[in-house]
Amino acid sequence: MHGRASPVILPPMLQALRIRNLAIVDDVQVEFENGLNVITGETGAGKSLMIGALNLVLGDRADKSLIRAGADSCAVEATFHLASATETNSLLDELGLAPCDNGQLIIRRQFTVAGTSKCFINDSSTTVQALKRVGDLLVDMHGPHDHQSLLSREFQLDLLDAFGQLGKQRAAYEETYRHWLDLHKQRAVLDSDGGDVMQQIDFLRFQIKEIEAAKLEGMDESELIAEHTRVANAQRILELAESVRNALSEDDASAFQALATAQRHLSELGKIVPEAETWKQEAANAAGQLQELARTVSDFAQKIDADPARMQALEEQMSTLHRLKRKHGGGVKDILAFLAQSKQRLNDLETRGERAEKLDAEIKEATAVVGKCGRELSTQRKSASKKLGVSITKELRALGFPHGSFDVTLTESDPGPGGIDAIEFGFAPNIGEPTRPLRAIASSGEISRVMLAVKVVLAAHDRIPVLVFDEVDANVGGEMGNAIGEKLRSVAENRQVLCITHLPQVAAQGGSHYVVTKAVRDGRTSTLIANVDGKNRVEEIARMLGGRDLTSVTVRHAKEMLENIAAR
Repeated sequence: MHGRASPVILPPMLQALRIRNLAIVDDVQVEFENGLNVITGETGAGKSLMIGALNLVLGDRADKSLIRAGADSCAVEATFHLASATETNSLLDELGLAPCDNGQLIIRRQFTVAGTSKCFINDSSTTVQALKRVGDLLVDMHGPHDHQSLLSREFQLDLLDAFGQLGKQRAAYEETYRHWLDLHKQRAVLDSDGGDVMQQIDFLRFQIKEIEAAKLEGMDESELIAEHTRVANAQRILELAESVRNALSEDDASAFQALATAQRHLSELGKIVPEAETWKQEAANAAGQLQELARTVSDFAQKIDADPARMQALEEQMSTLHRLKRKHGGGVKDILAFLAQSKQRLNDLETRGERAEKLDAEIKEATAVVGKCGRELSTQRKSASKKLGVSITKELRALGFPHGSFDVTLTESDPGPGGIDAIEFGFAPNIGEPTRPLRAIASSGEISRVMLAVKVVLAAHDRIPVLVFDEVDANVGGEMGNAIGEKLRSVAENRQVLCITHLPQVAAQGGSHYVVTKAVRDGRTSTLIANVDGKNRVEEIARMLGGRDLTSVTVRHAKEMLENIAAR
């Protein structure tokens, strides 16, 4: 009886990448392996498109000019396998996205020539910002020009904190620093008031008094205008109201008298025609309505104020309102809002001395706190800096600097966004030389190897499962290629590494080898990518050694390189 086979446990890795209509890529799917995956190909074949596509699903900017000519849209999909998805699932839950299914995470990005863009994680629609946050947990990307960032002191400080796992301590310092900085900004605003403070206070008091005297609270401008119109036309309104009242009920020939006559006639008619009784009632109702209308007009006329004093008061109120509107703009609500702001500003100026004293006390306290946090962080950095220097020196000696040394110098500085430390990476490539600032090194090839050493050291201190190197061997000769290739292979023992390379010495170290080529189909150029082994891989290494025309010498050399590496 045979036992059940144990399930294959995959390490965390990028399993597959599918690209459709990106630049000269028509439709390509690449399935990657664990360990060191190398990507090679002639210049212009589209090697960097593979990395560019991966960057898109990790939240890089999507430009519609990248869409293949003649296509309406571009799509990239990356499939990751995560041996333990706990941290990723926690982030997905925070983002309101579906969790990984059996450790599988699928990220998809689509964008069109119309400018629309869509992002998906595990088939749930999401944002570019979410792609970036998830991508930061999955992939550490190193581009062909990233080694230049190693010259930045801010970047050096970030590297030291990452190595020392000082993220929480740095965040705690940054919080105290932001508070300290905010207090200084408030104090600067207070100082910038400048000028004659008493003059400002007097002017504000005048403005406040002027607005308050207008008694705008509860004022309805439309009602004010309506009353002004009534008072201004009071005599004419009274005349017309009297005419209406007379026409309705007062004159001998009024409408009411006419209806009374009609009612008498309808009463007589009702004795002959029964329906006329209904008409008589309707006439009576109409007479009642006429009387009610006459009373309403009379009551309205009695309320009309023809007092010249009231007219003058309304004129003054209207004039004041128009003047305030010209000064402060808008309507009554805007003027009242300006009044509230002026009162607050007046209070600020009148209590300026008290606030200055309070801020000075708070700044003193915050300065002590930021200094304490900064010193605590600095102490931990100094401990980490020694270990970082030793670790990078060790890696550099395996990368062609047998007598090289690397150190990290920290000097105290004024509090800044990153702490109270000024940092300097120092490097001496040869024996007997003192270390010099890394920025003083002219050789980009040397800086590239230092950056690789840094990446290798940091990789041992984080949990990011995929490392990507786009031409990490740029500006490096073949002799150093052996050392770089061996180092990448060593790193790939503990995580997946993807590497675009132009050196056969690096390519030969790969556990999996992918070749990017261009082909013409139906009059269109397309990029293709194939996983090569055996004879095809030997020929690709030979091409990298000697050019397009293969010779027995380059083929034999390529075969020996691969056999020697396989035998280790």
